[in-house]
Amino acid sequence: MKTNAQIGRNQPADPRVRGVGNSLRSELIKHLNKQQLGIFASIKFSLALAAATVLLAAAHANAQCTELISGLREPLGTALTNQGNLLVSETGTPAPRSGRISIIDSNGNRRTLLDGLPSGINDVGDPSGPSGIFIRGRTLYIAIGVGDVGIGGPFPGTTLENPNGPSSPIFSSILAIHFSAATEKTTNGFTLTLADDQALANGETVALSNSGHDKITIRLIADLPNFISVPLPTVPANIQESNPYGLVAMGDSLYVTDGGRNLTWEVDIVTGSFSPLVAFPNIPNPFFPTLGGPFIQAVPTGIASFQDQLFVTLFRGAPFPTGVSSVEQVDPMTGIDTPFITGLTTAIDILPIKEKGATNYLVLQFSSAGPFFQGRGLVLRFDNPAGPPTLIANCLTAPTSVTLNRKTSTLYVSENGGRIVAIPFQ
Repeated sequence: MKTNAQIGRNQPADPRVRGVGNSLRSELIKHLNKQQLGIFASIKFSLALAAATVLLAAAHANAQCTELISGLREPLGTALTNQGNLLVSETGTPAPRSGRISIIDSNGNRRTLLDGLPSGINDVGDPSGPSGIFIRGRTLYIAIGVGDVGIGGPFPGTTLENPNGPSSPIFSSILAIHFSAATEKTTNGFTLTLADDQALANGETVALSNSGHDKITIRLIADLPNFISVPLPTVPANIQESNPYGLVAMGDSLYVTDGGRNLTWEVDIVTGSFSPLVAFPNIPNPFFPTLGGPFIQAVPTGIASFQDQLFVTLFRGAPFPTGVSSVEQVDPMTGIDTPFITGLTTAIDILPIKEKGATNYLVLQFSSAGPFFQGRGLVLRFDNPAGPPTLIANCLTAPTSVTLNRKTSTLYVSENGGRIVAIPFQ
């Protein structure tokens, strides 16, 4: 797997936030040399100390977590419908076209809404397909990841265009699915085909029906560029891929994080036009030169809107140190971003909550310490952006998204390994 921190300047983006799972941890460590592994071991004790402040309530938090369902296809995004069902985007398995949107009720029963979504093996060897989702009314917006647009280059940290071409024309795109409440209640699911992909890419609306007489319509909102050319002296054909991850709607616009290009897109829902709203810069690597290159990339992941502002989690790239991740506040009118919550570790989602006049911010961390994803994933509550946070849960393994059911006071957290975990939240 490519390890961006080894490249330094000119490094192409490598968030494997196109599946920030256990495979990422093993692949990254595999590419470290023996000297780096020795350094890695020598600093583990200090990193554990840095995470201690949020682990003091670990036993209590761990006892609160209940598995709702397992066996999903690498779930990355979640959204709650107005009927109280949880929609889950599953990025897929090694099998082609295994991306899926599932409907899961409060008892953990799963039904398929849409199967056969494009999914392909990406340049680091993992499935990449549906990622973030956002529902407004009866329309579900889906970010489709980079898929198999690229292949691994000759050196760690490099990517080449897939010589066989992508297996779908709608990778790195945004889809809209419209379905009725009756369909949500009764459907046994629909399946998208490659011919449907091509129709969507051609600007057509795809209407699907099944034996139960349920119907859905699908259209392509925006087709983001698959990649840009980023030539390197040793790899002139090197590319940097677009990898949409999270999205949120405000007014007539969608705002989409791109973990591959380190930016957030603004997409016009009506016209499909799009442009970068904000690009997030690299930061210095605190471990350089002993571990990784001189800079760490931003890797934007989760996104939420609150009081006419956007909040974006910056996961931060390899070697994924403790305390360098953040939540950024972005003005959608100007694109100006300001650090909002700092000192985090591998932040992957953000959920603002306003109750009884007070505003809290829930932050989901992929891991509790670095480098390279040490400790459990965490849910942290910030009553004040300056902290300190309250630990809500530390029972998580490679979490990817968080959603709140206000009626039942339950948090639902998806895990890359295939689970949805339910956590009581007061």
